[in-house]
Amino acid sequence: MKGELGDLAAFVAVARARGFRDGARVTGVSASGLSEAVRRLEARLGVRLLHRTTRSVVLTEAGKRLLERLGPALAEMEAALDVANGFRDRPAGVLRLNVPVSAARLVLPAIVPGFLAAYPDIRLEVIAEESFVDVLAAGCDAGIRYDERLEQDMIAVPIGPRIQRFATAAAPAYLDRRGRPAHPRDLLGHACLRGRFPSGAMMSWEFEREGEVVRVDPTGPLLVQIGGATDLLVDAAVAGSGIVTLFEEWLRPHLDSGALEPVLEPWWLRFPGPFLYYPGRRLVPAPLRAFIDFIKASAAPPMSGRGLEDDR
Repeated sequence: MKGELGDLAAFVAVARARGFRDGARVTGVSASGLSEAVRRLEARLGVRLLHRTTRSVVLTEAGKRLLERLGPALAEMEAALDVANGFRDRPAGVLRLNVPVSAARLVLPAIVPGFLAAYPDIRLEVIAEESFVDVLAAGCDAGIRYDERLEQDMIAVPIGPRIQRFATAAAPAYLDRRGRPAHPRDLLGHACLRGRFPSGAMMSWEFEREGEVVRVDPTGPLLVQIGGATDLLVDAAVAGSGIVTLFEEWLRPHLDSGALEPVLEPWWLRFPGPFLYYPGRRLVPAPLRAFIDFIKASAAPPMSGRGLEDDR
């Protein structure tokens, strides 16, 4: 039984990492050891689970179905074993978080160094992506999302700033050349630098002032996928290519330096900050419990209003 569980864990590690070498880095087991474990599992089941090439590893249909069922099951087993971790003087183990790129850039830098210093026996792994995934199936303990993206059966804990704004800005030279918008609808006559989510949905340009909400769908010379290419929007705006809308904290260094000038600031949309979320139907691993306690202890008093839940 122990050997079978080890082979199953090896398969999950390789499938999630999409390769034997990356799986080896995550697990600490050699690539050849993982390969042999997967071969034993395939021989035992009588089906191929992975298509192997010299450049990649791809799940077969049988492999996909097995991974879908194994991911949550192994997570539950890890959580059950982790109960003993709570009896240690200091929690230890791995904490895996799935977060959007904006959270990795704007929220976690103020939290992670202090957390790592407080819990030196915990190793934190952060996967930053814009796709909305099942955190358990992805092998993660928790994620960070905004309230409109949270699933109903998730427990949500406030993390990071409780109020954020989308800021709109452009280089002063661009505004001198093309004029300064006085109303959000004026953006329809400007070169706007847009972002699109991996799902294909366009990033919304929404504005609000004294109860009036205005949504516009401008066009422009640059469209990037939100995530790793987001900084290209900012660089293009600083270079004078057009107007950009993004998290205020992302643009703040350029606003403070004067490289970007605020546009339509009285209309900037305010919205509730993000949440750390995790499944409420499973035991909470000790590293995650330590992280939750840490962000609660260091957080400002939470904002009142919709979308707030506690892990009661």
